[in-house]
Amino acid sequence: MKNVKVSVKIISLVLFGMLITQGLFGETRGVKSGQRYDRLVIRNVVIIDGNGTPPSGPVDIIIEGNKISSVQRASGDEKAYEREQHVLDGTGMYLLPGLINNHVHLQDSRGSMPIPFEYFYKLCLACGVTSVRDVGSNYSKTIEERRKSQEGLIAAPRIFLYMRAGGRTLEEARQKVQEVKKQGGDGVKIFSMDRDIMKATMDEAHKLGLRVAHHAAVEETDAWDDAEFGVTSIEHWYGVPDAALHGSQNFPYWYNFSNENDRFRYAGHLWREADPQKLKKVLQRLVEKGVAWCPTFVIYEANRDLLRAMNQPWFKDYLHPALEEYFKPNPAHHGSYHWNWSTTDEVFWRENYKIWMAAVQDFARMGGVVGVGDDAGFIYMMYGFSLIRELELHQEAGFHPIDVIQNATGNNARILGMEDQLGRVRQGYLADLIIVDENPLDNIKYLYPTGVLEVEKGKLIARGGIKWTIKDGFVYHAPTMLEDVRKIVSEARTALKANK
Repeated sequence: MKNVKVSVKIISLVLFGMLITQGLFGETRGVKSGQRYDRLVIRNVVIIDGNGTPPSGPVDIIIEGNKISSVQRASGDEKAYEREQHVLDGTGMYLLPGLINNHVHLQDSRGSMPIPFEYFYKLCLACGVTSVRDVGSNYSKTIEERRKSQEGLIAAPRIFLYMRAGGRTLEEARQKVQEVKKQGGDGVKIFSMDRDIMKATMDEAHKLGLRVAHHAAVEETDAWDDAEFGVTSIEHWYGVPDAALHGSQNFPYWYNFSNENDRFRYAGHLWREADPQKLKKVLQRLVEKGVAWCPTFVIYEANRDLLRAMNQPWFKDYLHPALEEYFKPNPAHHGSYHWNWSTTDEVFWRENYKIWMAAVQDFARMGGVVGVGDDAGFIYMMYGFSLIRELELHQEAGFHPIDVIQNATGNNARILGMEDQLGRVRQGYLADLIIVDENPLDNIKYLYPTGVLEVEKGKLIARGGIKWTIKDGFVYHAPTMLEDVRKIVSEARTALKANK
C-alpha cells in the first residue's frame, strides 16, 4: 500500500510538471534550456532598462531569432498568446539587459591545474552575464572559443577579445597593433608603457579603428597620458591618483614593485597621497577627452577584509579546486600575495576605498562613463559571483541601483562601441536579457543565483536569483547552469582526492 501511495505521488508530480510546461498555470510553455526559437514571447514582465530610467511595465516582448522584434504594452488578455509555441510568463518578474563584464581573463588553467572553460561560461550565464571583454588570455584558444560562442555551438557569453600590444621600439609597437588587427582582435590591451611607446601604440590603434583598454601601473604614463592619447577605458585605478601626486609616491627605500606583497601593500597608501584639487582636474580632463573608467572594485576587496574574501559562502559548492589552490599565498602566482597581511594593511585599504569610490562618483557626476568588470580568477574572486559583488560595491560607492544597472549594461556597451546593439531592452537590439523573480533595485543581492534567505511563515526560504538568461536569443535556465557548475566542481574535487 505504501508503494502505491508513493507511485501516485510521483505520477501527480509528473502531471503537475507537465501542466506547468504546457503553460496552464501561466508558466513556461515550449521553452527548453539551451535552445533558440524563431519566435519567443516574454509576457507581462517589468523592465529595468540599461539607460538609467526607472522600472516600467508590464510589457510583452517578442524575440525573433537573436533579436528583439517588439517591446509593447502587456496584453491583459490571458488568451492573447495561446497559439504561441514558445512563451515565458514574466508576471511579477523583472527583465534587464544581460549584464556585461568588461574585464575578464578567459582561463582554462590556474597555476598547473586545468579548469574547463565550461566552468567559467556556466557561472557567467547563471549570474546573468551575457557578454565579456577578455583583456588577457591564450589568444588562439580565445579566438576559437569566440567563434563557437558566436555560432551558438556552446553555452557561453559572447566574447570580445582585447589583445595585448606593446614593444621596445616605436616600430615594434605599431607592428604589434597591426598584428592585433590582423588576428581579428576586437581591441587592444596596453600595460606598463613608456610615453613614446604608448603614443605610437595609440596612434596606430586609432588608425586601425581599435579601442584600447589601459591597465596602468607605477610607470612613466598616467591618466594625463590616457586623456592626451585617447585611451578608451582605464582599468582598475592605477594612473589616476598617480597623476594627482606632486612627484613620486612616498615609497620606503626597500620597496620593490616586482614583489607583489610590496606592490599591493603600498598601493593601499596611494589615494591618501593624491592632491584632492589636482585629482579633480585629472578627472575633469578624462571626462573632457571621453575616457571611460572600469574600476573593478571587487578584485581588491580582499585587501580591506581578507577573512571575508577567503570565506565567501558560494565557495562551499562552486569553488573549483584549481582556483582554490591558486588563491593560496604563493609568490609564483599573480595576485596571490597575502602573506603577513596585517590589520594595518586593511585599515589603509579601507581608507583607500573611501577616497577611490568618491573619485569614481565625482567622475560620474562630471559626466564620465563608468563601466563594470571584476577581473575574477585572482585574489579570491570567483567568476560570475564577483560580477554581482562588483555591482554591490558600485552602490557602496554612491551610485543609485538604477545607475548601477546602467553601469553594467548600457555604459559597458558604450565602452565596447556596441551601444546600438547591446545594453538595452529595445526593438532591434540583440536578444541578451535576464529575468529575475525579485526586484534587484530593492536588493542587488537578488541577482546572486543562490538567492537571498528570507523568513516566510516562520521558515527560511531563498528568494530571488536569476531564473532565465537569454544570450543571442538562446534561452538558458540559470538554476540549471548553476547545478551544472556544482557537478563540475564535485567531480573535480573527487578526481583530485583520487590522485593524491
